[in-house]
Amino acid sequence: MKYLSIDIEATGLNENDYIIEFGMIPFCTETLRVEESLARNFYIKCPSFEALKPNLAPWVIEHNEKLIQKAHNFGMNIDSFKDELETYLISKEIKQYFKNENKEKIILFGKSMSAIDLPFLNRDLGWNFMRKYFHHRNLDLSSTANTLIDLKLLPSECSSGSFLMRHLGLGDVKHTALEDAKNTALMYLKIIELYSKKIDQ
Repeated sequence: MKYLSIDIEATGLNENDYIIEFGMIPFCTETLRVEESLARNFYIKCPSFEALKPNLAPWVIEHNEKLIQKAHNFGMNIDSFKDELETYLISKEIKQYFKNENKEKIILFGKSMSAIDLPFLNRDLGWNFMRKYFHHRNLDLSSTANTLIDLKLLPSECSSGSFLMRHLGLGDVKHTALEDAKNTALMYLKIIELYSKKIDQ
């Protein structure tokens, strides 16, 4: 199957926090490849770091100051991002990549999407936009990892995305949207590759 791996960076996990970066890359479980040529990354405008700082979590203050400054100074407004995303989704290249006989919508893939990605995208892009372009089903790496933990195929520490990434030999989490979208896809492909071999044995 083919999926669109997405990731967002935000000013926090609260209801009124801002999306500041969005990354996406398609991948295929048959070829076990991510499609680098179709990867995209966007910075989305937010208030200044100084204006946001009183309400930011300590982790965000420590790790995301530069990213927030970049989004504030160079990011596009949310309406422009929505237009750019729509242009991407209706492009010939994307239609060709995701084509199928049933003309099903694109299935989104990510990590812990119910915590931030989907709620924020539904909020900022609108329910109608999300349902127009994306399937109502999605695939979440965190859920996949928890299933494998329950089956005793992964250690319990792999419920952490950063631990899972190291466990699979893929290094450390980058905490940038495109790199995280890509690495999340690579983790899933690595899991498929590993356990397909075990099933064949």
